[in-house]
This record gives sequence, C-alpha cells and structure tokens, in this order.
Amino acid sequence: MTHPILARRRAGVLLHPTSLPDEDAAHTETLGTIGPQAYRFIDFLQQAGMRVWQVLPLGPTHDDGSPYMSTSVHAGNPQLISLSLLRQWGWLADETVSAETPRKARLAQAHDGFEAQAGAKEQRDYAEFCERHQYWLEDFATYEALREDFNGEPWFNWPEALRDREPEGLRVVRERLSEAIEQIRFEQFVFFRQWLQLKAYANQRDIHIFGDMPIFVSHDSAEVWAHREYFDLDENGQPRTIAGVPPDYFSATGQRWGNPHYDWQRMADDGYLWWIRRMRTALELFDLVRIDHFRGFEAYWSIPASAETAIHGHWEPGPGDALFKALEAAFGELPLVAEDLGIITSEVEALRDRWGFPGMKILQFAFDGSPNNPYLPHNHVKNSVVYTGTHDNDTTCGWLASLDEGTKAYLCDYLGLGADFPVCGGPTGDLLWPLIRVTMVSTARMAILPLQDLLGLGSEARMNVPGSAGDNWRWRFEWSQVPEDLAARVEHLTRLYGRRE
Repeated sequence: MTHPILARRRAGVLLHPTSLPDEDAAHTETLGTIGPQAYRFIDFLQQAGMRVWQVLPLGPTHDDGSPYMSTSVHAGNPQLISLSLLRQWGWLADETVSAETPRKARLAQAHDGFEAQAGAKEQRDYAEFCERHQYWLEDFATYEALREDFNGEPWFNWPEALRDREPEGLRVVRERLSEAIEQIRFEQFVFFRQWLQLKAYANQRDIHIFGDMPIFVSHDSAEVWAHREYFDLDENGQPRTIAGVPPDYFSATGQRWGNPHYDWQRMADDGYLWWIRRMRTALELFDLVRIDHFRGFEAYWSIPASAETAIHGHWEPGPGDALFKALEAAFGELPLVAEDLGIITSEVEALRDRWGFPGMKILQFAFDGSPNNPYLPHNHVKNSVVYTGTHDNDTTCGWLASLDEGTKAYLCDYLGLGADFPVCGGPTGDLLWPLIRVTMVSTARMAILPLQDLLGLGSEARMNVPGSAGDNWRWRFEWSQVPEDLAARVEHLTRLYGRRE
C-alpha cells in the first residue's frame, strides 16, 4: 500500500537548512539556521505551489560537516538553532550580535535567560521534553559532554571505565559534568521546539517536510557508545566488520565507509526496539522519510574491519520484511521512500515493492543512449520520486556543461530541441528548464528539484562530491539569486502538471 502523503501528485524542493541565507545583517552564522529565513523559504514554496520541502539528516555532525555521519540518530544539530528566535522568545539579550561571539557562548547565555525568564508553561514543556526523550537524551548529553571534556576524542579512545560505561564511572562523570550535560539537554529542547514550530508552519500551508535517514550509524556516536550490544564490535568497542559497497563500474576497489554493522539477530531478539525508537524520532521530525542505502535491508556488503579496501567484503542477508513488520506494528502505514540507486537486485526491488515504498529516479542518470534506461521519463512508474539530481550530484547546469557532444545531442533529441540549443543561460532559453519541465511532467507522483537547479547555478553551488575531502556541505544561497518571477514560473508548472492541489 502507498502512504496517503505519497498517493497524490506533488512537487517540492531539496534544500538543507544549512544552505539558507544569514538570519541577520551582522552575518554571524557560517551556516543557515531554522529561524526567520526558513519561514521565508516556506513562504516561497507556498507561492511556487510546492508541497514538499526535502532536507538532509538533521543530526549533529563531525568536523567534516557531513549530515550522513552524525554523532546521534536522535539529536538535532545545535548549529541549526536560530539565535534570532531565542531573542524573540526573551531568552537571549536583544543586543548587537558580534560575529566574534562564539555560538556556544550565546547558547549558554540563552540557557541562563531561560532559567530567569521562562514561564511556568515553558518550564513544564522542558521537563516533559526531557521525560519523553529520556530513552536517548541522557546518553547523548553525557556522550557529548564527555567528548568535549576529552577534546573531541571518540568514545572508543576514552579511559576504559567510561568507554565501557561502568556504572560508577558514569555516576562520577555525570556529577562532575552536570552543568555541561544540562546545557546539552537544553539545546536539544530548543532545537526540537524550533524545528517543530517550523514544521507546524509548513504543515499549515499544506507543505510536507521530507526527511532523510542514513541506514548506518557513525562509529563515533552516542548510540554506538550506549548500545554496543546492537553492533558488531569487539571487547574494545572496535568494529569487527564495517559497511561499504563492492567494486563496480565507478570504483575498482569499491567503497569502504567505515560504519560498524548491526548485529541484526540481537536487534530481532527484542523486536527491533532500537529501530522503533529511531523511527519514532524521525516521524516526530518529518512527515515522510527517505531511507538512504535501502538495499542494505535486503543484503549488505560486509567488509572485514582490517581490510584497507572493500574488495574483500561479501554479502550478508539483512533483516528484510521482519524489520518493516515490526515498524508497521508500531506505527501503522509507513511514510518511507527507498533510496534505491546504484546496482539494485530483483530481491531489493521485491522488498521495496512488497511494502509499497517509492523508489528514486534521477534524470542525470537517464541519458546513456538506451531507450530502456529506467531513469528516462518514459520508463518512470507512478510510485516513485523523480529528481533532476540529488545532493550527491553536480547541479544540473554543472552536469550539462560537462556533457560530451554526443550525449548533449541525444538529450536535445529526446527533449525535442535543436542540437545547437544552449546548455544554460542562453539568451533564448537553455536545456535546464526543459529538464525541469520533464521532471514535473513525469508520471512519478513526487517530483523534487534542488534549489540550485531552480536558480540555474553551476558546479560552484554543488553540495557534495562523494568520496572527496573537499569543501562539502557548505553551499548557501542568497535571496538576491532568486528571480522575482521564479515562484510564479514554478507555480505555473505545478498547476499545469497536476502537482498544485
């Protein structure tokens, strides 16, 4: 069956909140937040007839900024907290904000302001939040406080008593770091409060929030530290096996991701409680959820942790239907989208289809010259989500500029355009908007466009280059880049192709 959110034709925009503009004129933030600019973006989506805002994972990141290797599967990234909203709430002094004032210090000031200014209802809300999320919040707050105390060292390098969570060691450290732990609790309360208010604002305007859940978990994360029994780790907390993908056309050695694998049998023994809790948080934050690397639920590539590459891995069976039966029993019909890109077997497709989960169609993968390419619009199926490209692709303008003449000629022929049609930014038109139009006309019920494509931006606006150590996850837009007629132009397409209502 198909979840009601996924049963109607809709369109949306892919934009992570970190890519939003500055929320104040002082330019105090290096990344976007979930404050006033996020509300303005929702207003733009409404004007454009868009019904979906897709974001990347919202968890706290490591130093590389990747939202796919978070320190928690439950927590929100405090970097996304809006200081402007904290001032509006009266918890942060309404003074001139200096770009030199550390964000951490401002959040600590907001905590003091909350203690001094919050009313009885807000205090109750805080207590209720801590109680409702206690199953992950206490471990996360302790983990984060310890990680800071050890100057960013991962938990598996901590002293043995803390690495192994010996009760007396935890009691002592929770007492010693009680203020830091309380600050982390407060920041999570603020994040959830701000995000859920933003989500409510979107939902009131018939806009759904489309989230993202990586299948695997970072080794250095609160969940692996707190629940080692659910992961394939040795007595020192090190992985025995790690995740990745096998060698393929794109890489002769495959990809070695480094995430520890789950002990699926142990998870099954208690009815997949860990996953039920994870999904509960996701469904609180999002209206629908994309599962990254969905194929790992059917079978996953298991690599010995000692191996330098992915070559010597092998396939192991995943939990398959058993996991989704447990999740359906807990939540009813699941609003999930399967990231089913790459080399996908018939068994993976069967698992996806048994549960009615839409897959993904990427136009940048479509034009290899074969009429049977599943990403070509004439091969799309209704129960799918079509994209021009994702956060891992180049922007469409960047991709178009990289095409050889043969591929460009085939693309122009497919779109019914002259072979000399300009790639992007031509005086009489370009290939970008015909691709946007064919995305919207697709039979796929959901169409998602990265904001970079709506703005006609090139490779300089790319969000991520997979496998690179470059300056990923840092791109931001400015409202000056948004043409005055863009919302109307997009709204026309959403109405024309039945994605408006």
